[in-house]
Amino acid sequence: MVVTKNRLVFSATAAVVTTVAVTSAGVHLSQSQTVFRESPKEVVDEVWQIVNREYVDSTFNQVNWRAVRQEYLSRSYSDKQAAYKAIDQMLKKLDDPYTRFLEPKEFKSLQIDTSGELTGVGIKLAQDEETDKLTVVAPIQGTPASKAGIVAEDVITAIDGKSTQGMELSKAVSLIRGKPGSQVTLTIQRGNQEKEYQITRQKIEIHPVRARSVNTELGEVGYIRLSQFSAQAPEEMQNAIKRLKKQDVQGYVLDLRSNPGGLLSASIEIARMWMDEGTIVSVEDRQGELERRESQNPALTEKPLVVLVNGGSASASEILAGALKDQNRATLVGSQTFGKGLVQSVRGIGDGSGLAVTIAKYRTPDGKYINHKGISPDIVSKLSEQQRKELQSNRTEIGTSDDPQFAKALNVLTNEIASQKGSLQETANQ
Repeated sequence: MVVTKNRLVFSATAAVVTTVAVTSAGVHLSQSQTVFRESPKEVVDEVWQIVNREYVDSTFNQVNWRAVRQEYLSRSYSDKQAAYKAIDQMLKKLDDPYTRFLEPKEFKSLQIDTSGELTGVGIKLAQDEETDKLTVVAPIQGTPASKAGIVAEDVITAIDGKSTQGMELSKAVSLIRGKPGSQVTLTIQRGNQEKEYQITRQKIEIHPVRARSVNTELGEVGYIRLSQFSAQAPEEMQNAIKRLKKQDVQGYVLDLRSNPGGLLSASIEIARMWMDEGTIVSVEDRQGELERRESQNPALTEKPLVVLVNGGSASASEILAGALKDQNRATLVGSQTFGKGLVQSVRGIGDGSGLAVTIAKYRTPDGKYINHKGISPDIVSKLSEQQRKELQSNRTEIGTSDDPQFAKALNVLTNEIASQKGSLQETANQ
């Protein structure tokens, strides 16, 4: 995967790095649609008004936002594309990569990503901020891309003959997706070689949770990998925990590595499955604390828990990891997380377009902001470059003895299980 210091961008048959507070899936504002046909300028102003009302920073990152409005409303716009371009320029003045305008196809893609249902070839993409190269994070197992031979770290240089140089990730997403049964040709650069792959699109089912039991010297333990916080994630997580409980596992490893986030509500629901009580996250808008999310119901399990994190664990992943760490519910193993502590609201606008606007920031239960900082693991376990490449090229090794970070997490978990059993035995003997 491609992770840069300043930005982590995921999309295409994958997850969304945004922690989405409100998803206006299927919402189309008829009044705005009518106005748009008469005056594209009104849509520019509508975007400005939403940012003016809701943006998390009342100084708009030291930008004179009223002057921006005057500048962009003084222009004439011949059509919607001219208006869209102006909106992009206007929002860039905020210097906030997470507040962005979504053209109709992009907005639909975001809705699909968070719903977990899509049609495409089955790859996860990232974009390097410095080189702008579109890089395959991983093919989804069993999908057309995987069967065609696409592998992690492949660079997509063209889509149906159209160069991807300088192409926005969202644009690549819209080109790769399409109707089931249709074909797309991806030009792939692998090392010094370039090759074309003609792939037939199909409906992709994304299951964000995968779980299994692992045999250890102290008995069975549960391994749960959560790849994104989509709408299905809470139900799938609940089913996984219940299934592993029936197998009488002694503890759990929850793998949040390279999970770029998703729905805020999903992270809250999942945190409550592991915590009996206590604060999960505090959300603050420009006026201060907006709300505090708590866990007040019995957890699904009290067994020891180790959480795996890395530099690709962002946003909603950091909310969950931060809550479990601060509430002493879990031990974090791995490397520093990405550091995205902002929440976006996604609003439908005009002719099916949308706006993602940063409306809040969050604190962990201990009151820490993690934006640009991330969360430090309790136990540091880093992969060497060679180990990282080996896992990327053979993703079936993730969560096995060939995965050094998992092996470390398993060692930590077995020690905690042994310690807990020792304490219970000591108590029973008293």
